[in-house]
Amino acid sequence: MNLSPIYYMEYIVSARKYRPMTFASVVGQTALTTTLKNAVKSGKLAHAFLFCGPRGVGKTTCARIFAKTINCEHVSPDGEACNECESCVAFNEQRSFNIFELDAASNNSVENIKTLMDQTRVPPQIGRYKVFIIDEVHMLSTAAFNAFLKTLEEPPSYVIFILATTEKQKILPTIISRCQIYDFERMDVPHIVNHLKMVAGKEGITYDEESLSLIAEKADGGMRDALSIFDQCASFCGGQLTYEKVIANLNVLEDDNYFQLVDLSLANKVADVMVLLDSIISNGFDGGKLINGLASHIRNVLMAKDEATLPLLETSERLKERYREQAKKCPAKFLYHALRYCNECDINYRQSSNKRLLVELTLIEIAQDTQEEDGTAGRRRRKTLKSLFKKLVAVSQKTAKQVAVAERQEKKPQATASPTATAKPENVRMRPSAAQPATTTSQQNGENEAADAGKVVRRPAPGIRPRLGSQSLSFRNLQNNQQGTLQEQDQEITNKEEQRPFTEEDLLSEWMGMCNRMTKAMPGLAARMKNITPRITEYPNIEIVVDNRQLLEQIEQIKGRIRKTMAIYLHNGNIDFNLRLAKADEVKPIMTRREHYDKLLKENTAIEQLHRLLDLELS
Repeated sequence: MNLSPIYYMEYIVSARKYRPMTFASVVGQTALTTTLKNAVKSGKLAHAFLFCGPRGVGKTTCARIFAKTINCEHVSPDGEACNECESCVAFNEQRSFNIFELDAASNNSVENIKTLMDQTRVPPQIGRYKVFIIDEVHMLSTAAFNAFLKTLEEPPSYVIFILATTEKQKILPTIISRCQIYDFERMDVPHIVNHLKMVAGKEGITYDEESLSLIAEKADGGMRDALSIFDQCASFCGGQLTYEKVIANLNVLEDDNYFQLVDLSLANKVADVMVLLDSIISNGFDGGKLINGLASHIRNVLMAKDEATLPLLETSERLKERYREQAKKCPAKFLYHALRYCNECDINYRQSSNKRLLVELTLIEIAQDTQEEDGTAGRRRRKTLKSLFKKLVAVSQKTAKQVAVAERQEKKPQATASPTATAKPENVRMRPSAAQPATTTSQQNGENEAADAGKVVRRPAPGIRPRLGSQSLSFRNLQNNQQGTLQEQDQEITNKEEQRPFTEEDLLSEWMGMCNRMTKAMPGLAARMKNITPRITEYPNIEIVVDNRQLLEQIEQIKGRIRKTMAIYLHNGNIDFNLRLAKADEVKPIMTRREHYDKLLKENTAIEQLHRLLDLELS
């Protein structure tokens, strides 16, 4: 029994089979091909060219066409190769000795570049130029770039280098400065669709407009990607491309879902939106891709609202008409807010631990954006914040005098003042300004006497001062009173009815909080007060033991305000403070964090074992 061998016809993918062979057949790069043809016709050729751009847009193809054209013996008047001379025929049959290609991704060492440079020393036997095409040149090592640098700067007159790369930023600036740079652009959808129509016609494949537009959008501006997807879909569809089959093959979410999501959101049908989302996710689609697709859809609807921006839609005419119809129903503010929600979701999607919940919340916000009776919508939440900030700005623009008058009206004393003395705010000493000279010692003494008599001299305040316990006398005012002439009057406790119990832990916490608020105004005193530990003697009386007489005097000056502040923050108006100087046996040295740590290690064996097992150190 004789078995005859089975011969298979050689199959070539469309990206190779329909690769352009002339400048005229290059798709979507008209400006670059025109420049190259003019350079060939004029004979003004640079010694080095750099073709850069995204993948699959024709960089290597244009480099090969350019290399063939400059060696052509009979260049046409429009700058194209004749494809008939010996040089063109040798190139088309891939046996030309004047054109060399190097893949820098796999040949990126110094030895590979040196071998290439040795070939530049031999002049061409046929043709005028030796052309060296180095693809993916950014993959060369730094040493290889340096070995290539001198030859690239001053090559022989018959040598031309064409470098191609997708990562222009990775190339050394010294290389870029020696080349003419040509930036290739991504191809738009109409150009890709027209080229796919030509390929489909030659291959005998039937198609519809929507299927080719979907393939072109999926290619993201790359012709090689578009042809690869085209071959894949043609095999799946059996030579008959339809929109439904292409969607099924590429696992792309159908546009009807996005149109339906927008219509349901306009009608505030949140439940229906959730049901549609569940069906989409159940079919295997990722929530992040759904949000990205919805953002692109809303962007297209926004572009369709104006006839001037309608050409920006890179879709079929049927889809353009659907976008235009939906745009008539969508308010512009709704589209702006929906785009913002989708963008925020896209930013937070990767970090989210519950991605589906994030997508659901985003769709709920979009669906409730036009719901007037819902005050929790994101748009109204921002409006509330905006009005709040306006109030804050208005308050900050008030002068200190207006604030002081308002406080005085709110906190009028119960007892009426004498006829001879006008009610004044609490004793405040402000920093002298440039227009108002500082007071002398005698003036200060005079003011003190006036204060003792119930009359207080008050200067205009240049701004609002930070206050302790909402009192009119700030710690900065006390700090500026270097001579200590300003004696504090008793502060009235405004919350005597409050008697909330507190512990020593609460007392210490509020004490440290008060010291932290004093830091900017009186950093020295605040730092020393942090080393003091107040304690409860007979509840609710508090004792403060100070080991320094000077510090005791400084705290004595602001004792009233400390008492009032602690009464407010501890919510107990019956507390009282007792200040006294520490006895000799009560004075303890102040220990650093390292000293406290070492003491704990010695006193507690458990901490010592933990320190040794975990090899702990104090940071």
